[in-house]
Amino acid sequence: MSAVVLTPGTRPDVRHDTRITPRGHLRHTGALIRRNLLWIRQDPESMFDAILFPVIFTLLFVYVFGGSIGRAMGGGQDQYVQYVVPGLMAMMGMNMAQGVGTGFNQDFNSGVMDRFRSLPIGRGSVLVAKIVVELMRMLVATAVLMVVALLVGFDITDWPGLLASVGLSAVFGSALMWVFLTLGVVMKNAQSVQAMGFLVLMPLQFGSSIFAPTDSMPGWLRAFTDYNPLSSLADTARGLMIGGPIAHDLWVTLGWSVVLTAVMAPIAVHKFRTKS
Repeated sequence: MSAVVLTPGTRPDVRHDTRITPRGHLRHTGALIRRNLLWIRQDPESMFDAILFPVIFTLLFVYVFGGSIGRAMGGGQDQYVQYVVPGLMAMMGMNMAQGVGTGFNQDFNSGVMDRFRSLPIGRGSVLVAKIVVELMRMLVATAVLMVVALLVGFDITDWPGLLASVGLSAVFGSALMWVFLTLGVVMKNAQSVQAMGFLVLMPLQFGSSIFAPTDSMPGWLRAFTDYNPLSSLADTARGLMIGGPIAHDLWVTLGWSVVLTAVMAPIAVHKFRTKS
């Protein structure tokens, strides 16, 4: 076994051959999380999307579409509120994921990431810190969503189910963030990341059960929604929050989360290390 050689000024959790111990990764991740939070503190406008998005979408879908879709469901606006709010919760992680890819790309273009890559820190720590801070923003957005939902008449019948729904949305959202971190590395500018995110997310959002039941959709579209992870996430959130079957959709959502993380996390870290 080779000895660990330390040069003056190095810390014992950073090896001479640049391999980082788990303790080092945790320390680096914590420092980068603090850095990202301080950046948000200095630029509070960066929180506008997390605060305004759930307000606008909730009011828009409840008061513009709620009456007609609610009647088609056999009820009214109140019934639609119970249906759409868990679906909107499922969207939180997805929309935050797009934001993390855009911000990551901007950091590259501004030279911040070049500085990080010149330091003896774990490369994965940079990406994990981004995801942790974005999950914090997602929790803020979810809290705002629930406040607005309560104001428009949403009835929470199962508080533990609500917390479980938030946790499941965070798990799927973090998996999706690895996809957008990869896009943030490989795309040339933030506009390209946004455009690619729009092309990917729009079919997933509207070709799902987030906003309306899929019973009246044509057969080919229903086949797409059956395999759409956002449909599974939204249906699981509904089952947890207002009652209903969850087993199948829960496993589908967790399966997608595991696959996306297992495939995209190594790719994102590799692209980050090798980007020229």
